[in-house]
Amino acid sequence: MSKLLTVLAALFVTTGMASANDPIAQGGFPVIVDEPTPREGPLVIAGCEIKPGASCPGADLRHADLRGLKLNGINLTGANLMRADLFGAEMKGADLSGADLRGADLEMGQLQGAVFRDANLTGANLDYTRLSGADFSGADLTAATLEAAMAPKSKFVGATIIGANLMETKFYNADFANARLEGNHIPYAIWEGVHMENCTGCPVNW
Repeated sequence: MSKLLTVLAALFVTTGMASANDPIAQGGFPVIVDEPTPREGPLVIAGCEIKPGASCPGADLRHADLRGLKLNGINLTGANLMRADLFGAEMKGADLSGADLRGADLEMGQLQGAVFRDANLTGANLDYTRLSGADFSGADLTAATLEAAMAPKSKFVGATIIGANLMETKFYNADFANARLEGNHIPYAIWEGVHMENCTGCPVNW
């Protein structure tokens, strides 16, 4: 029995000495975490500082990760935002006139009063967005999805909306004059008070 205790004691001492020199015990290895490293300093892409009220006309923001950013009042006229990730971004009053937003993800975005005049939103995701007073005049929303979006008093004058998902979208008092709608998925969409003068394909008997 005493011999067994002696062996165990020797093993304990040896293990203890090894652990004292173990880099893990000394904090030599970085801790692995699931969260990305917080960005330090302002976000600058293509020479433009991305922040509220910034002026970045024509900026190349293809595939940019802009999730959850506060970009209220930003000027992105003519910018290339193809497949950009703007999930949950706050862009109230932003100007994206003429911007390329093909395949962009704007889901859950706060886009009240934003301007998308003549923008290309083909295949864009605007599900669950807040679009009160937003202006999509002349925009192309072919194959876009606006499921359950809130768009009261928004403007789609002369817009093209073909093969889009408008399920449960609320268009209270919106303006669809001269717009072209065709082959859209519109169950439970609300068209109350919508102006449809010279609109092709608008649900005039809603």
